[in-house]
Amino acid sequence: MEFSHYPVMLGECIEALDIKPDGIYVDCTAGGGGHSEAIVSRLTTGTLISLDQDDEAIEACKTRLAKYNERSKVVKCNFSDLGSVLDNLDILHIDGVLMDLGVSSHQLDTPSRGFSYNCDAILDMRMDPRSPFSAYDVVNGYSEAELRRIISEYGEERFASSIAHKIVLQREKSPIKTTLELAGTIKSAIPEAAARKEAQHPAKRTFQAIRIEVNHELDVIKPAIDAAVSRLKSGGRIVIITFHSLEDRIVKNTFNSYAAGCTCPKDFPVCVCGKKPTVKIITKKPLTASERELETNARSRSAKVRVAEKL
Repeated sequence: MEFSHYPVMLGECIEALDIKPDGIYVDCTAGGGGHSEAIVSRLTTGTLISLDQDDEAIEACKTRLAKYNERSKVVKCNFSDLGSVLDNLDILHIDGVLMDLGVSSHQLDTPSRGFSYNCDAILDMRMDPRSPFSAYDVVNGYSEAELRRIISEYGEERFASSIAHKIVLQREKSPIKTTLELAGTIKSAIPEAAARKEAQHPAKRTFQAIRIEVNHELDVIKPAIDAAVSRLKSGGRIVIITFHSLEDRIVKNTFNSYAAGCTCPKDFPVCVCGKKPTVKIITKKPLTASERELETNARSRSAKVRVAEKL
């Protein structure tokens, strides 16, 4: 299957990066290389480093960027390893960073990856196939309390308790092995009247929660931002695309902490910590997809883009 991943809000992201032809840029989540190609095509003597932990994404990105080999490097890793990658390449400072925190269209649309509740496949959901931990382990190994917590917290699902209980009851009969088995179990735990009112599939939030848990998606966001900000040159930009409120909250709060500087308690008469603002927030409110983009890419509906500039 050809790797397909629509580069979300491409124009807005490229404009926000304010690309310098001789700059060094990092696309932390390269996917199929759509954002990467748009960046590297604007470079003359600069360099683009594209990161991804997915083998299929790496191969697709390498193919797409082949004609830019002299200006691009593709590295397989999680974007939380940004600092180590730059160290290995003897790069001290960079001019811009892009992070697209969404799961790729290719991953969602490839049944064998086990991300989708619409196709039958072995429960998987690993973004990095090398990981020994999959959705099967979460669904069949977590306690009812642990399942309830992640479904409520990561999926923001109001029926988390009944879904967790139903999963445990079902797996006592036999392990839940496939995506459709799991989707059916989730659906049976939600009152029919509530399910009918939903515009989305009743399993969507629970699948999202399990995917986040499997890939530790929220845990790596702040460390990755910390690494990126520490390496940005003055005037360099960090651009981040999020797709749900938990991701966006982490990005917003991290940006705000860097923009605020001082961490002294509010009742201190003067600052004693000495910390100064590190970034300037460019987007007071996040950018969202245009109506034109929504017509061609419905998955961009929940996308939010936040931008900060190193001082």
